[in-house]
Amino acid sequence: MEKQLIISIGREYGSAGHEIGRKLAAKLEIPFYDRNLLDEFADQSDVDADVLAKYEEKPRRFFFSRTVSVRGQKFNNSPAQNVADIQFALLKGKAYDDDSFVVCGRCADEVLKEFPGLVTVFITADYDAKVKRVMEKRNMSEKEAKKAIEKHDKTRRAYHDYFAKTKWGLADSYDLCVNSTVLGIDGTVDMLADFAKRFIEK
Repeated sequence: MEKQLIISIGREYGSAGHEIGRKLAAKLEIPFYDRNLLDEFADQSDVDADVLAKYEEKPRRFFFSRTVSVRGQKFNNSPAQNVADIQFALLKGKAYDDDSFVVCGRCADEVLKEFPGLVTVFITADYDAKVKRVMEKRNMSEKEAKKAIEKHDKTRRAYHDYFAKTKWGLADSYDLCVNSTVLGIDGTVDMLADFAKRFIEK
């Protein structure tokens, strides 16, 4: 790909945003990043990726964390803050290397906003479709699936809105908002791929 293309995907829980992002990256033949950012960091730093994963895409808990300055350097005792900073640094490093990629979540719409090749997308879905998908994917009852959707979306919103100036899920925060129920997963992938190609050709 001659011009840099970075596609940031925000998504509601159960909207198939992760699967759409992965398939979109494969279709465009560029890397896809999500939790694997922490795996990459863990491999480089000899730390346990599963420990880091407990705190990814989680908002900082103010009552249990604080930032201190030591000789001009700031240190934070919040694992969620530190894991977020790790992922943000990795994403910026890849962007500064002129890499093209698709990234799911991780506040990439805010972290990478200085790059002209960034396209920000938010994926939603009809509520009943989300409930059905979570029930099937997580082997949950309808009641459990509804609770999981509420919990995950609340956490994602708090995480995003803490680190970003824009608001999670609001249309004017993104270049494109898509309901994946309308075209289905593969149809949504095709539509986003066409949008991306038109974007880099403009």
